[in-house]
Amino acid sequence: MVGGIAAATLVRLAPGFGIDEREFDVRLSEESIQSIRASRAVEHNPVAFYMSYLKGMIHGNFGISLSLGRPVAELVKERAPVTLRLAGAGLAGGWSLGLGLAVVAARWKKTALDLFSVSVCGVVLCLPAAVLGLLVLFAGAPRWWAIALIVFPKIFSYSRSCLDKVSGAPHVLLARAKGLHQSRIFLWHVIPAIVPETLALAGISVSLAFSAVIPLEAVCDLPGVGQLAWQAALGRDLPVLVTITLLLALITRVANAAADVAIGALPR
Repeated sequence: MVGGIAAATLVRLAPGFGIDEREFDVRLSEESIQSIRASRAVEHNPVAFYMSYLKGMIHGNFGISLSLGRPVAELVKERAPVTLRLAGAGLAGGWSLGLGLAVVAARWKKTALDLFSVSVCGVVLCLPAAVLGLLVLFAGAPRWWAIALIVFPKIFSYSRSCLDKVSGAPHVLLARAKGLHQSRIFLWHVIPAIVPETLALAGISVSLAFSAVIPLEAVCDLPGVGQLAWQAALGRDLPVLVTITLLLALITRVANAAADVAIGALPR
């Protein structure tokens, strides 16, 4: 709820808010221009707008897009599959790449491999999502690779840190002292110990992926919710921006709650 009112306030304070391009049409009469201004009068008070928005949201009405002239719920429903496929494939690719490289680096401790993995993570972390999207676009690769590259450094760094910490835990040292094979120790004593931490990271990675979708879809011209958010920002389309803000907040909260439930269900 706080995120929604913050979004409404920020849009209200943005340069050019309240200016409608239709007002510059010389063919319109003064009455038409006043009618256009009156249709957006409620937006000038963010608190009043947000209260009205919440009242409509209870009844399933998320408002009408000012720039596209269509119901916001309809626009989001049409574009959601594109965004879900992009974010889902990117998350799967980022997790596979990050966790796989972390396991390899922790299992076979080689200076060259460590240097390579850390260097790749550093380079990717320095690149904005839009730049990664352009690089993937120019390379002709699937667009979800940009999401995977954004998620990958976080997964690798955190997983590698957890693996190194668990490898020196007392129960792992005891297993080594008993002469157990390294592969068995890694699979039965190291990997299970990092599951709670990786589940917590899963919730964070979901919000990271969906946040990166906005610049990526705008750069790659993908007809998803992220592109809709970009277009709404350019047009100061308050109903669309507030709806997408609430949607992102809900996705983040659900992902974190699911991770908490999964961690709580693990055997102690």
